[in-house]
Amino acid sequence: MVLSRDITRIVKKKNSISPKDQKDWIAFTKQMGNPQPKETDVLKENIATNKVQKLDLHGFSLDDANEMVKNFIIKSFNDGYKKLLVVTGKGSRSKSQENPYLSEKLSVLKHSVPEYIKNNESLNNKILKISKADIRDGGEGAIYILLKSNKNL
Repeated sequence: MVLSRDITRIVKKKNSISPKDQKDWIAFTKQMGNPQPKETDVLKENIATNKVQKLDLHGFSLDDANEMVKNFIIKSFNDGYKKLLVVTGKGSRSKSQENPYLSEKLSVLKHSVPEYIKNNESLNNKILKISKADIRDGGEGAIYILLKSNKNL
């Protein structure tokens, strides 16, 4: 049977810190400087890697737009970006029915840019997902491209 006096002694012994340990701990914490909480470091890292790169294709022909998108994706991937915003426009301001590059009914860039990316194997290997942009970023006239980590390739 353990006496209450023995329990108190055991508890005190477990929680007591030797003067040497206290001195070592104080010395250690002084040399650390002013550490930031882990959440702050993660937040800064996320802000840096989740920064959205933007490309606006208004006014470009289909061939020029595709070439610009290709270069934009490759450069952004190599620079470690994760999210891209490509503004294609909706085609609603175009007045020419004869020119497919400007036709308001076809909205060429809006539809062809995602197809171009999906059909280009070198680009498709770098992409996780392509989706419609939020209304604040252009809605129907823009797309998000989420990139894979360039460390995996």
